[in-house]
Formats: sequence, structure tokens, C-alpha cells
Amino acid sequence: MAKATRKQALGRGLSALLKDPENDINSVSDKNADKVVGNIVELDVDTIEVNPFQPRSNFNDEALKELASSIRELGVIQPITVRKLQFNKYQLVSGERRYRASKLIGLSTIPSYIRIANDQETLEMALVENIQRQDLDPIEIAISYQRLIDEIGLTQEKLSDRVGKKRSTIANYLRLLRLDPIIQTGMRDGFITMGHGRALVNIEKKPDQIAIYEKIVGSNLSVRDTESIVRAYHEGTISKSSKKPAQIPEFAKINVGAFRNHLDAKVAIYADEHGKGRITIPFRSEAEFHRLKKLITGE
Repeated sequence: MAKATRKQALGRGLSALLKDPENDINSVSDKNADKVVGNIVELDVDTIEVNPFQPRSNFNDEALKELASSIRELGVIQPITVRKLQFNKYQLVSGERRYRASKLIGLSTIPSYIRIANDQETLEMALVENIQRQDLDPIEIAISYQRLIDEIGLTQEKLSDRVGKKRSTIANYLRLLRLDPIIQTGMRDGFITMGHGRALVNIEKKPDQIAIYEKIVGSNLSVRDTESIVRAYHEGTISKSSKKPAQIPEFAKINVGAFRNHLDAKVAIYADEHGKGRITIPFRSEAEFHRLKKLITGE
């Protein structure tokens, strides 16, 4: 406890140093830079702006509230990482969920590691660090890989070394970006897995991809089932789609919003012209599962 208190006091002392205009630090060679760069500093939340290079685009509201509750009880256990922009102004490199959750409960300061980096270095740090996270969906990871290739100029081989993944693994993620956007969204929302996506990407025509995707979701098909359908498609033992995918009946379209609003989840409804179908409710954690259960059953 004494060590934690001392560390926190040190962070507050460094924070005061950073607020002194006469000690403005803009490079690692500046006076007192060694005391700040790479150390944990308590920064005012209002002095930090979000990172425009952030690869994550989905922030689950329920998970964010759970994190905020944890921070209220235990504090921010893992500091965020920021880069210095100008005097008393910083930009997030990583830790946006912790930053958002801290703001949600009204914290005035947040423990932060300070880095000094240019835009390209910041983009690379943000992308590489976020790729290592366990809660990114496959499409977010694929987009991050593609951005490292396009915007940083990394080859797949160099990217493999940088993120510690096999080149074949990176190639499999990148191939997911060849899926129709509807299917990419379905994967992000949890209706299909990366395994389903890897099978579907072997179909070149987008309407045919979507037709099989609807079968997967409508019949809750496994990855193995999907692979069999794709093989049959290429062997010509099932007909290739020459028409638009089946339309969701009007009664399902006009009511799906009510389910989504009540459950605060990305509910999907699939039904045929006879009114037969299924309702699919994805969840990303055990806590979210129990939240949905309580809303549905009242228990």
C-alpha cells in the first residue's frame, strides 16, 4: 500500500511539472524529459483527446458500463498511453475504453504513460497494440492489418515480425475484407464466426456469398456445414444464385427495431414468406448474457 501511495504521489508531482510552462517538454532531449517520458503521470482527463488513428470502431455500451463500475471500485489499474501534442495537451495512443469509462464516472485525472511520437509512429503504435487485444472482432483486426500495410508501408513479412503472427494468419484475416459488407457486419455482430467467413470468401460473387450467408444464419449452420455448401457450390451440385437474396418479410422488418431497442442488442430476424423463421440475439460476454436473460425472463 505504501508503494502504491508513493507511486501515485510521484505521478501527481510529475503532473505539476508538466503544467509549468517553463518546463514544457517536446522531445526526449529536453530538460526533465527523462522524468516524464515512459513514466506514469496523473493527467487531467480534459487535456487528453481521442486518437483519430484508433482502429477500434465498436464500443459496447454495456461492457463500457461494467468497466466504469470496476474503475469506480478499484481505480484505473492499467494506465493509458498518450503522446504529447503541445503544452498540457495530449492524444491517446491506447486505452480508449479506460479513458471513456473514466469520463463516464466523472474522474478528473487518469494515470498515463507519456510518449513523444509523430503521427506515423502513433498510428503504428495504436494499430499494433490494439491488434494484440483479445476483444477485437476479426474484421477490426483485418482492417488494422490492412492499414499497417497501406499507411505504414509494411509488407506482410515485416508485419508478421512486428505483430508476432504467422504470415498465413495475417493473410487469412486480410482475405476477410473480400467478403460483402453485409457479411462483414454479420461477423462483427457475432452472427457468424471467422471460420464461416473463411469459407465464404472462397465464393467470388457477392450475391452468392450473401445467399449462403443467409442460409448459415437462418439454419444456424456450423463451419463444417458451410464448408460443405461452398464445396458443393464450386462442384456445381447446388445452383448458383441468379436472383437477389430472399427478402425479409415486412412484419419482421418493422418489428426488429422494437427488439433491438428493448434489449439494447443487435437482434436479427429471419423469416420466410410463410412466417416461419428465427430470432438471433448475439452476446459478447457472460455478463451481457445474464443482462439479456433478465430482460427476457424477468429473472
